[in-house]
Amino acid sequence: MNINQFDQRVGEALPDWQPVARPSCALLIGQHCLLMPLSVDHAEAILQAFMLAPDDRDWTWLGAERPTTLAQMQSWIAEKVMNAALVSFAVCTLAEQPCGVVCFASIEPEHGTIEIGHVTWSPLMQRSAKGSEAIFLLLKQAFEPGYRRVAWRCDSTNIASRAAAERLGFRFEGRLRQVMIRKKRNRDSDWLSIIDCEWPAIQRALSNWLNADNFTGSGQQKCPLSTCFAAINEDDFRR
Repeated sequence: MNINQFDQRVGEALPDWQPVARPSCALLIGQHCLLMPLSVDHAEAILQAFMLAPDDRDWTWLGAERPTTLAQMQSWIAEKVMNAALVSFAVCTLAEQPCGVVCFASIEPEHGTIEIGHVTWSPLMQRSAKGSEAIFLLLKQAFEPGYRRVAWRCDSTNIASRAAAERLGFRFEGRLRQVMIRKKRNRDSDWLSIIDCEWPAIQRALSNWLNADNFTGSGQQKCPLSTCFAAINEDDFRR
């Protein structure tokens, strides 16, 4: 507990804190996927990947409808690329085939906080490690230069999104009610996060799971991620 000169409880002192740099949109290389700076040039490949889905269910909680023409996809991508508040990536196979999109958002270098959002995966990423590794690469990109908190938020009815975040080590913080109206529906938002003191243990668990030795030649995992997390002592997640 921290007490100030007025006998009041206050937050932990950070006398040496310095703002961190805004993350760059640079190529990030993993063992299962690549994150490349998103470009309108990716539109045709991303459109083809998204059109592999039989319906629009993966777009239920997103702000946009699924683009169905090249012009619509170019516009959808351009909005992200031109938005100065975002750092946007195309998730690609190791052969550089785009198969998803993800962004950094709500970037506040002065506070060391950042959010992973605009997560839009195609069927090409299903039943593979690409999605998990894409988030892992972004977490590394955030924590290595000194960010203190990486957030994840989702529609409270999007059970799959929250479960995916928790599977990767994000911790549920709470629910903000009636935050917005999206697609003429009310949205309550669930907030989750990983903070810097938790990251070393989470990084070890994710690194162990993503190791090439943990996957068969056909891409099937040998040891589940939950087992890798179970091997990390709970005390490692705390100061």
